[in-house]
Amino acid sequence: MTSSESAPTAPEYDVVIVGGGMAGLTAALVLGRARRRVVVLDAGTPRNAPAGHVHGFPTRDGMPPAELLALARAEVRGYGVDLVEATVAAVEPSGTVRTGDGREFRGRQLILATGLRDVLPDIEGLRARWGRDVLQCPYCHGYETADKVLAVLGTEETSIQQAQLVRTFSADVVLVLHADISLSDEDANGLAAMGIRVLAGKVAELSVENDALAGLVLADGRTVPCEALFLEPAAEMDKGLTRHLEVDDDGCIVTDGLGRTSQERIWAVGNATDPSAQVVAAAGDAYRLAVVVNAKLLEEDLGLAVASAGENPMAGMVEAAALKEAV
Repeated sequence: MTSSESAPTAPEYDVVIVGGGMAGLTAALVLGRARRRVVVLDAGTPRNAPAGHVHGFPTRDGMPPAELLALARAEVRGYGVDLVEATVAAVEPSGTVRTGDGREFRGRQLILATGLRDVLPDIEGLRARWGRDVLQCPYCHGYETADKVLAVLGTEETSIQQAQLVRTFSADVVLVLHADISLSDEDANGLAAMGIRVLAGKVAELSVENDALAGLVLADGRTVPCEALFLEPAAEMDKGLTRHLEVDDDGCIVTDGLGRTSQERIWAVGNATDPSAQVVAAAGDAYRLAVVVNAKLLEEDLGLAVASAGENPMAGMVEAAALKEAV
């Protein structure tokens, strides 16, 4: 490099992680322990915030999500990871991340661990009960609703399978066909054989008594008693995060088996790629991804080291050996 040539500007961070849920913080923990310069940008609105407890995570089963994240944040800070409260507005293939308030963060590699936003049906009173007695995942909340009067909101074909799963927790389950779902004879026979009632009718609002779900009020005035309601919401992600990336029909980021997206330096993990990934699964996937990303950084470091040593990278070592022999 001649004196007239300026050295390229070094990235501000080795890795910029967008999203501070368990996936993002797990990746940050692994990379921080690898002594990488890491920043986590997080808006502070995790998908599971409405839920009272996390389940299925060994040693942390039943812990409130906010407490689990607080523990994880304290751990990653101990390894020098920067945690920045920010809403990310755009992610560029160049490695630049722009926040809603105009700040920019640059990284050699980017990890999107943003999760998703649940889009709930437009039913009066439903959002206020979300995460309490209006629920999504039977594996997360089924045990706590065991033997209660349960309902499943039929919004798509997969609601049939959800009703069958919910039936394993209670003998009193009704599938309410809120949307126009066509049941095959096989579906109808299977539901009947499991003792799941099927009722057609659009739900207009929830009936709540003493701060607890009591039933579903249909548009025609009928009330369907239930103590908990399961449903599968739609989900969405900010388009500013994905406009340069390949996404699937559900709007999730498409990755290969390693977590690499359609852009060379951008990776994705957690609910951003798989809406069904639970906390423990997202953490495990993020650990594996962080190892891959660190290997990529090491590959780049090696290339730079070889390039800076010139055409004969062994020259310095030979010279040092010769001086040692002379002494």
